[in-house]
Order: sequence, then structure tokens, then C-alpha cells
Amino acid sequence: MLPRPLHVANEVLAFLLELVALASLAVWGFTTSSNAAVRVLLGLGAPALMVLVWGAFAAPRARFQIPMAPVLAVKTVVFGAATAAGYAAGWHAFAVVFGVVAVVNMVIAALDRESLKNVAAASTSQLEPLP
Repeated sequence: MLPRPLHVANEVLAFLLELVALASLAVWGFTTSSNAAVRVLLGLGAPALMVLVWGAFAAPRARFQIPMAPVLAVKTVVFGAATAAGYAAGWHAFAVVFGVVAVVNMVIAALDRESLKNVAAASTSQLEPLP
């Protein structure tokens, strides 16, 4: 279990990574084609798709509550797409750093959540009456 200040810092970093992912997808979309209609469609559509997928499966209050492994898979796909989009948009070093930071953040968050679950389960079992 992370100390509270580190837990909060990691959660803030996760939110900032989500915002950067949105920006990366938008920049990629607006710069990927010579056709203006395609640029607008991708520039608005890619971030909108990310918001829909994230809100449905990966957000803390997601519409569909799924186990941790599929949540991590969704986050990996979204952050992977954002990393690839940033790279394709010409932000090579930034995209690589973003991808690495996103993976480290997800691993720390997953381990922290699992340890919080274990602590909660242990404290609940201690409150059960003895036979």
C-alpha cells in the first residue's frame, strides 16, 4: 500500500496522462491527412472514441464494472494508441517517454489497488464474530 501522498500523486499523474492521451490523439487526427474533412473527423473522433471507451470500462466510476485485468487491457490499448499517435504526429521522444510513464503509472496503480483490497479484506475478516 502506497503512503497517502504517493497514492494521491500517482492518481494525479494518471489523470494528467489521460489528458495527454486525449491531446495526442487530437493532434494526430488533425495532422494525419491532407483532406480537411478527414482531419476534422479524426481530430475530433479519435479523442471522442477514447472518452467513450475510457468512460465505459476504465474510469473509476465506469459504466461497466469489469475485473482489473480487462481494465488494464483497455488502458494499455488506449495509452498504446496515444503513444503511437504522438509518435506518428512527430513527437517521437515525447511519445516514448509518455508510453513508459503510462506503463509505470498503471503498474503502480494496479499494485496499490490490489494491496488496498487486501487490507480491506483483512480488516473485514477481523470484524467477524467468533463462533
